[in-house]
Amino acid sequence: MIRTADTSQHPKHKAAPAIGASARCRLLITAAITIAITGVLSALSVFFGGFGSGEAMRSERGMSLPVMIHLATAIPALILGAFVLLRDKGDGPHRWMGRVWVILMVVTALASAFIRTPGAGIAGSGYSFIHLFTVWTLVNAPLGVWYAWQGNIPAHRSAMRGLYIGLVIAGAFTLIPGRLLGNLAFG
Repeated sequence: MIRTADTSQHPKHKAAPAIGASARCRLLITAAITIAITGVLSALSVFFGGFGSGEAMRSERGMSLPVMIHLATAIPALILGAFVLLRDKGDGPHRWMGRVWVILMVVTALASAFIRTPGAGIAGSGYSFIHLFTVWTLVNAPLGVWYAWQGNIPAHRSAMRGLYIGLVIAGAFTLIPGRLLGNLAFG
């Protein structure tokens, strides 16, 4: 029996795969992990009296946990994101680095939800307009991954570029003097 190469499945021209049982399982696992992390962070916030107050932003030991997590993930996401966007796309290293970048972005967004000042911000909620990037990231990061799984590369590319641009803009706004990071950076 002679086998011929199937050229219809060239790596650059893959058909959009149907969502199978394994993909559904991965989505459920991802959702469960996200819900668990959110629950743990919410419990920590309640247990420690909330991370939003001015006292909670800084402690006698330095910065609060959410600020430390936010910085520890946002800065690497900024560097890795630029690298991923500038290099070749679609190969194994792109996928691996992209997964790490998405995880960094989601953790950064989750941590930022606990960085607020009660009584200030939008309608006294403690959240500023910069927190809109939090919601945008938590919606677009999984959406961008889903687009890649579906083979919709133009939509994936758009979502990921948009997230990176949002990261850069949010980072620039946090460095304004008078904001926590602005004060840390510029005194």
